[in-house]
Amino acid sequence: MLRLRLRSADLRQICFADRPHPAGMALLASQALRGPTVAVTAPALAGRAAEAVRNDDVRAASAALRHLLPARGRLPDFLTPFDGLDSLAAGLDAIRATPTWRVRADVRAAYADLPPTPMRRRFAAADPEVFDLLAAATRTWFDAVLAPHWTDLGRSHRQQVAAAAHRYAFAGVDGLLGGLHPLIRWNPPVLEVDTWWDGDLPGTGHGLILVPSPLSGVRPRALVEPGRPVLLVYPVSIASPAASAGPDVLARLVGRTRAAVLRRLAEPGEHSTTTLARAVEVSLASASEHTAALRAAGLVDTERVGGSVRHRLTPLGAHLLAASPSA
Repeated sequence: MLRLRLRSADLRQICFADRPHPAGMALLASQALRGPTVAVTAPALAGRAAEAVRNDDVRAASAALRHLLPARGRLPDFLTPFDGLDSLAAGLDAIRATPTWRVRADVRAAYADLPPTPMRRRFAAADPEVFDLLAAATRTWFDAVLAPHWTDLGRSHRQQVAAAAHRYAFAGVDGLLGGLHPLIRWNPPVLEVDTWWDGDLPGTGHGLILVPSPLSGVRPRALVEPGRPVLLVYPVSIASPAASAGPDVLARLVGRTRAAVLRRLAEPGEHSTTTLARAVEVSLASASEHTAALRAAGLVDTERVGGSVRHRLTPLGAHLLAASPSA
């Protein structure tokens, strides 16, 4: 768990990345799409990745990335740089410009549980030939898997930012930070992030950049560097356009009212038993019964706040909702 004590200067400078980072997203996605959870929430991209490896060049690129990047968990921090947002080439140049000492430190932290190999040792030493291989593999994988969907990914990013801006407009900083993701909790002035590493750190005093991403994996990711804003990448869902028509699979699975409760919990803001009852038009007792059943199934978390309770989706609930859009 990362516990980030934000300063007033950080809270005055919260913003969103204006678009996805091509190089950073490609490297995160090449790892995330190996796992079944992200593949379920982004089926079109998972299918594209599976189809693309039939090509020899893409298969070789994928094999190189699989060897250089851990299968899950923390990636070397320099692979998700602040700079290079404008294009894939600019992002790869920013990665190449990383000082050797930083490469060694970041790779050592990310490789803690990986067996050493000659290629990994050369990567940790910032060998230019291995960096050339990484750049070429990333470019090939991006062109084959992400490029055909880049417009949709950009549209999804803008929708997520618009929803968060709406939440901020009506609920302020507390509503914004408290509604980012089930694995991110806002206990002012501490932002608790259930990420791949532990720490108790102060904010940098340079703000907070929020990056919603459907391809970041199952946990949020944080980059904290002195003199820069804190970078927080958190998982969101991306629905397949083709899935918007057809039967309501979620209602068939859990029942119409419980499906409505889950969908309501995915909307911005705080959700008490009373507000849920009003939203789905059931009695207070019925809303309590439905949330208890969803909680027992691991789809909902409940927390007591003063004299009331607050409900929120668990990661499992969010993933189920993303994989089962309404008709």
